[in-house]
Amino acid sequence: MFRDKILVAGAGGQGALRIGQMLAYAGLKEGREVTWLPSYGAEMRGGTANCSVVISEDEIPYPMVSEPDHCIVMNDLSLDKFEVTVRSGGSIIINSSMIPQKIRRSDLNAYYVPADQIAEEEGNSRGANMVLLGAYIAIAQSVSLESVYHVIEQTFTGPKASYADSNRRLVKRGYEFINNDRKNQNRAVSEGGAHG
Repeated sequence: MFRDKILVAGAGGQGALRIGQMLAYAGLKEGREVTWLPSYGAEMRGGTANCSVVISEDEIPYPMVSEPDHCIVMNDLSLDKFEVTVRSGGSIIINSSMIPQKIRRSDLNAYYVPADQIAEEEGNSRGANMVLLGAYIAIAQSVSLESVYHVIEQTFTGPKASYADSNRRLVKRGYEFINNDRKNQNRAVSEGGAHG
């Protein structure tokens, strides 16, 4: 039985809730059961914002995520608050452009993605959340890139239609960042094995 529990957290205005929404819509498109539960801090922009997302093959009894399989954190306050909640063996995806420190736990798979830097390179300074979304897709493989591209087409319409292409590129950059990182790690391991 497939079930993926995701927690996305950042400062208000960073787009954490948008990541969760897009994952939920992509899951629906693929015929999965999904829940999306947003949570806001006292202030919106600049305060904390996080959401719980569950993508499952069967009925979801409870939408709140207390022990996420995957956690996406966009600022240092979110890392401090949510690192402890991730289940042992789970993954944490960190916006290393905004969070200089490494995680404290050794029982998690940590991915450091310079999301703001990549977004700036693509000319969309507010697109770091799309980079992190792409990274999550590569790591978890709970939804496909194609489904997320479809969601982008459906949600960035009207005055926002001009952002669709940019957001697609940003998702792809995040996805490729993880896959290239894995290739480099595998290469380093095989080279190390050859010499050792």
